[in-house]
Amino acid sequence: MPLCFIEPQNAIRVIADSVGREARRQILGEVVHAWVDEIPDSELESHYAKAVADLDEHDLSLLAAWHASLEVGHPLPNKEFLVNVFPSLGENRREALKIAAGFRGEEAFEAGVGEEQALDTVLPWLSEARCVELAGECLQLYCWDRLGSEN
Repeated sequence: MPLCFIEPQNAIRVIADSVGREARRQILGEVVHAWVDEIPDSELESHYAKAVADLDEHDLSLLAAWHASLEVGHPLPNKEFLVNVFPSLGENRREALKIAAGFRGEEAFEAGVGEEQALDTVLPWLSEARCVELAGECLQLYCWDRLGSEN
């Protein structure tokens, strides 16, 4: 019989506090991806616009290159174009938001925004089932980190 003494959201926090920098970065990426998966379709565009608004020129170029792979026209690496083309991405809208939010999260990570602050922002929006699944992924990252990854 399994015993559980900690809520999944807290398990994610504890694991994130217990691993090295690279594993923490991956956990934050997984948390952001989980959050994007749970955003209602009607809210995707506004979240995408917020994520794109904070990107630098390099990240905008990378995001435009990803758009080019979808053959949605000749993408321009500017915020206005990327936001305007978002609705035409159809099934790829969530992936576009994951990429943009990932770039934004990476910039925040590099700027010193604490992991706790990022987790506090995103974890409350996740369903219990998604948190349980995410805690399992975090446990795998914990093992990867502790079993000798270069960190």
